[in-house]
Amino acid sequence: MSPELFVTQILNGLVSGSMYALIGAGVALIYGTQRILNFAQGEFFMLAAFGLFVFSTQLGLPLVVAAVFAVVLVTAFSALVYRAAIQPLMNREGWEFSTIAVTLGISVLLQNIAFLLWGEKYQTVPYYLDGSIGFAGVTMPLQRVLVFLTCVSVIVAMTLFLKYSRTGWAIRATAQQPDAAAVVGVPVQRIRMLTFAIGCGLAAIAAVVLAPIFAVNPWIGVPHLLKGFVVVIMGGIGSFPGAILAGFVLGIVEAIGITLTSSEWRDVIAFATVILVIWLRPSGLLSKS
Repeated sequence: MSPELFVTQILNGLVSGSMYALIGAGVALIYGTQRILNFAQGEFFMLAAFGLFVFSTQLGLPLVVAAVFAVVLVTAFSALVYRAAIQPLMNREGWEFSTIAVTLGISVLLQNIAFLLWGEKYQTVPYYLDGSIGFAGVTMPLQRVLVFLTCVSVIVAMTLFLKYSRTGWAIRATAQQPDAAAVVGVPVQRIRMLTFAIGCGLAAIAAVVLAPIFAVNPWIGVPHLLKGFVVVIMGGIGSFPGAILAGFVLGIVEAIGITLTSSEWRDVIAFATVILVIWLRPSGLLSKS
């Protein structure tokens, strides 16, 4: 492997890793706050990608405006889904299993609705940026640079939001001690709904920046959901910073691995990596327990 190819693959790994980190961070945020494994996360990703396709290609809106509309609508829709289908289960016995069953049902329902509306044909979305940038023999498409910068910016903004804002404090308090948070006036149910919506919104942001690279179809969310769970397990279930770290590690390992083997081994490399991490650190990279 030449030095130029090695550097190129590291950069590609950082791009993929930023995407995995953003998706995994949404899964980790939801689970860390209320112990819900959201199996419909991939479908909110898919809906945002289709939203970008509809607003930009079919309605003719500028691509950036279409992306904003898609993210806002999917985030609001996820809040409604939580309020209607998930929140009523949270105070019932056996809610851990019932929420899994409900999110699985929502996943299948949204996939079939997308199939009825748009069919199985792969849809394409134009690039935000054309062309490429090169330095020292290494070339990167500008669209992939945009993916990396967007994902990293959102991750940084989300980290600062959780650490310094009053709403972020409420989210962290609800995750750590929901009963104590309720005693001091935190609206726990509203915070949980907001956290669910934010987690799905992170997936929606990832979708609108990735849609020009990956063709849009009703099943596009499934592989991204699997990678999101891989990242969450690697980082430590419920650990927001762990999911971010694991996303970048997985992206770089995948990029180097498929260079040494082939792209067909991508998923094998990903799951072999998570098995190795679990073997060495059963509770995840940044988990404390």
